[in-house]
Amino acid sequence: MEGGLRADCARCFGLCCVAPAFAASADFAHDKPAGQPCRNLRTDFGCGIHPELRERGFAGCTVFDCFGAGQRVAQQTFGGRDWRNAPEHANQMFDVFAVMRSLHELLWYLTEALRLRPPADLAAQLSAALAETDAVAAGSPQDLLALDVDGHRAKLNLLLSRTAELARTRGGAAGADHRGAVLVGRDLRRVDLRQANLRGATLIGADLRGADLTRADLTGADLRGADLRGADLSDALFLHQAQVDAARGDRQTRLPVRLGRPAHWSALPLTPRRTRRR
Repeated sequence: MEGGLRADCARCFGLCCVAPAFAASADFAHDKPAGQPCRNLRTDFGCGIHPELRERGFAGCTVFDCFGAGQRVAQQTFGGRDWRNAPEHANQMFDVFAVMRSLHELLWYLTEALRLRPPADLAAQLSAALAETDAVAAGSPQDLLALDVDGHRAKLNLLLSRTAELARTRGGAAGADHRGAVLVGRDLRRVDLRQANLRGATLIGADLRGADLTRADLTGADLRGADLRGADLSDALFLHQAQVDAARGDRQTRLPVRLGRPAHWSALPLTPRRTRRR
């Protein structure tokens, strides 16, 4: 399961380069309608400018994560038929990709929740939800398109929220509640964020240099452009690679062992160390 939750672009048909729409912005250099291939997509479904995406104005591509949905749609749901050679399935494939991406994101969160070693009763519910969601994802294109994705996500979010709350309060009281807070550009260097609830918080461009985010719940937090230089995220909850890739950091930024340090961080200056509050 775990390996299937990481994108394997070599086994996909460039679905993330075709299915979604994007508008010209700081993240994308030009407009692209949904269902139309990006002009940089090659005939072998690879990206023609992959090593230079940021430099060429496509930073948004570098922070997108399908959680392995692309190869599952390509190889399992559609049995290896690609949208170029089977154009009659193209629109259906693109619509299924959006559903599968949501399901695989939920599979990732459920897997992470089980890593937190919740109590036995909650672990059993999470395991059952994981198996159920994986079974749903194995359905036919018609079954997937008929799925109430929002309803399925809402049901599982109750389990995930409960797991995060237990993890945040383990060994002490929970931290501050910033769930859904709009913290765009805020200076949070002196704010105690240990064990904080930052689910769905908008932290675009926030200054988190040197921040201690131990057991802070970062489910769905928007970290685009957030300054994480010198921050400690080694024990942050539900932090995934795309969030890290969207932020700014340096060699002093501490990450969970399963996440990689983005290459573009090396171009940023180090931030001075400061004493963290304990």
